[in-house]
Amino acid sequence: MDESPPFAASFDDPRITTQFCRRVPGSSGDCVLLGVVHDHPASIARVDRILESVAPDTVALELPSAALPLYRAYARDGSDDSPPRFGGEMSAAIHAAPEADVVGIDAPNWSFVRRLVARLIADRVSPSTARRVLSGLGGATREALTCRVAATLTHATSMTIACDDPIEYDCDHDDSPERQAAHERSHVASVQALLGSVATEGSALTYRDDTRERCMIDRLETLRTETDGDIVAVVGVDHLGTLADALSA
Repeated sequence: MDESPPFAASFDDPRITTQFCRRVPGSSGDCVLLGVVHDHPASIARVDRILESVAPDTVALELPSAALPLYRAYARDGSDDSPPRFGGEMSAAIHAAPEADVVGIDAPNWSFVRRLVARLIADRVSPSTARRVLSGLGGATREALTCRVAATLTHATSMTIACDDPIEYDCDHDDSPERQAAHERSHVASVQALLGSVATEGSALTYRDDTRERCMIDRLETLRTETDGDIVAVVGVDHLGTLADALSA
């Protein structure tokens, strides 16, 4: 794709580079894709700075729609000096763009289920692979429903219900941008090297992730046709290249 290095280069911040930030121009507005590492201080700072600068009309998050109420509740915990305690870069994105429309673009949803089942049938996968795929779908659905229940309890009580504990890294929000950026790059390289050593072709994980990416691409393409203005999408860094290439095609 034709990336836009000047966009990332316009930020004097080592956490904002083309490895984690792509801009796809559009006729009615740009789509800025931000790759993130869940709960990492560098990713949270990158989301905050980009959203403050772009002020998009729409923020698209790699979350199922059912989880959005909980992350909105988390976002209310944030302040100008510190990010929300829970929800990592996703709640930070909601907090940083209070005027934007926030949408969830991740599975599970009906589009994902239809596409996934159709592909399993078309590829005539083995019963064992199909069972693993559907088991993973069931787990993701239960997690999304758990987020919905947690959001209801958070709204109804004075407590903040956390579905999981934040991931802790060997750096924090008080570290310099340079240290945060270096730690994040090292972490991503280590994870990618580990994943690259594992054969996943034709596995349940491949079916799930490929279908998730296709559904996220479709949702973003729809948003681009329906939205007059800029969109910022916050997704896992491993999805960034695939989404950027597809939206640029």
